[in-house]
Amino acid sequence: MPHLLGIDIGTSGTKTLICDGRGRVVATASSPHDIASPKPGWSEQDPEQWWAAACKATKAALRKAKLKKTDIGAIGLSGQMHGSVFLGKDGDTKPLRPAILWNDQRTAAECDEIETTAGGRKKLINMVGNPALTGFTAPKVLWVRRHEPRVFARTRNILLPKDYIRLCMTGEYATEVGDASGTLLLDVKKRRYNAKLLGLLEIDRALLADCHESHVVTGELHTAGAKALGLQAGIPVVGGSGDQPAGAIGNGIVKRGVVSATLGTSGVVFAHADEPTYDPQGRVHTMCAAVEGKWCVFGCMLSAGGSFQWFKNTLATPASESAKSGISPDKLYTSLIREAQQAAPGCEGLFFLPYLTGERCPHPDPDARGGWIGLTARHGRPELIRSLLEGVTFGMADAVRIMDGMGLNTKTVRLSGGGAKSAFWRQLQADIYGKNCAVINADEGPAYGVALLAGVGTGVWSSVPQACDAAIRETETFKPDRRLAKRYAAYHDQYQRLYAALKDEFAAIARLG
Repeated sequence: MPHLLGIDIGTSGTKTLICDGRGRVVATASSPHDIASPKPGWSEQDPEQWWAAACKATKAALRKAKLKKTDIGAIGLSGQMHGSVFLGKDGDTKPLRPAILWNDQRTAAECDEIETTAGGRKKLINMVGNPALTGFTAPKVLWVRRHEPRVFARTRNILLPKDYIRLCMTGEYATEVGDASGTLLLDVKKRRYNAKLLGLLEIDRALLADCHESHVVTGELHTAGAKALGLQAGIPVVGGSGDQPAGAIGNGIVKRGVVSATLGTSGVVFAHADEPTYDPQGRVHTMCAAVEGKWCVFGCMLSAGGSFQWFKNTLATPASESAKSGISPDKLYTSLIREAQQAAPGCEGLFFLPYLTGERCPHPDPDARGGWIGLTARHGRPELIRSLLEGVTFGMADAVRIMDGMGLNTKTVRLSGGGAKSAFWRQLQADIYGKNCAVINADEGPAYGVALLAGVGTGVWSSVPQACDAAIRETETFKPDRRLAKRYAAYHDQYQRLYAALKDEFAAIARLG
């Protein structure tokens, strides 16, 4: 039975994964990327680095798995969503400029322009399922057209990150409905580009790749791509999906009532929906799922695990000194969590706001700022750390509350990412969400999800739900402590009031420069 390869173009690096025809992971590998910030709030990468990393990581995974290039039967692609790769004439893989990434904040004016042109936020949500946010692709297109007209005049194709890799592999210009949902140009309900909005924004449809469902084969590995990756030419490449819909497949989120909470650098809560379901305030995103004919709702906070990483790198002096002695980052995090356990739940009224890079869900606000509120002389490092973990989890719980309010009725939350590695943080999530939480047998994220999609596209499984049922199972569950859950619900209410009270002050601070 052929093996399946998943490639995920992340922000900090590319990950490759190989699984067998039963969905068992046999090898993973990764290769890092550089991130540039030419100005405050800007975030860019060189797409050619993605391709070099994909080639390096694929070869490494093959070596680890002790497989021949002929053992790979299909490839799935995933990647960071919303990024924009501007390309010239057909067949040319040399980008015209660095890709503008999902966490780039330069396009606030273009977001306002899009909502005004569409007739207001409500009408825009009716068109494409989401409000205009700085991370999405359409505002980036308008920004380049306005600020770099010479680049835009030469542009013939605009691709998302994983679709640039597809071009390098197959020579094909293609995308799929999940990733395309994050461009702000797709009619999510109808699963095709919104011609009316394209016309209003004067964006040529020819600039955009054709859309497919996630399991559909979109091309075959050509000779040059095969040589660069160390694989055999002719291997089918499926549509794949953006990292969030793909990660949902990797977590088995293919039915109502089961959601995922992934605590990485960002934090994402993701729910399956059988029908397109919208939040009228646009606090969470509605997009096409990687399951044909289905949808998803998810919220993304920008600095989840990133807040914890910031603390480790900036304020945890003893931990930093330990790093110089060769202690691994995982052990450093474990040490900090051990300190957090010394503090009482709620930390005697100390709150951490995790808005270190602005915020996206539930507050689409690039001016939002982070910090501690409620500090007293009684608070020490244990309270600082625990309140940070609680604040990040309150931010994730914001999305859970919104989804429950939309009628998605969360019953179980499947935990993944760095926050799922700690037993303490797993139980903390159960207590703050007030939901049963679980971990599964595979925590490999989007790369695993698109490997399963590759299997569906080539007949290993008959459908995406069948693939998930065959490969994914819950291995441990965590029930909320009802007494603590009630207490944390009150703390969560107070946490939510803090942003509302400080929103105008955040904007004033931003104006100070």
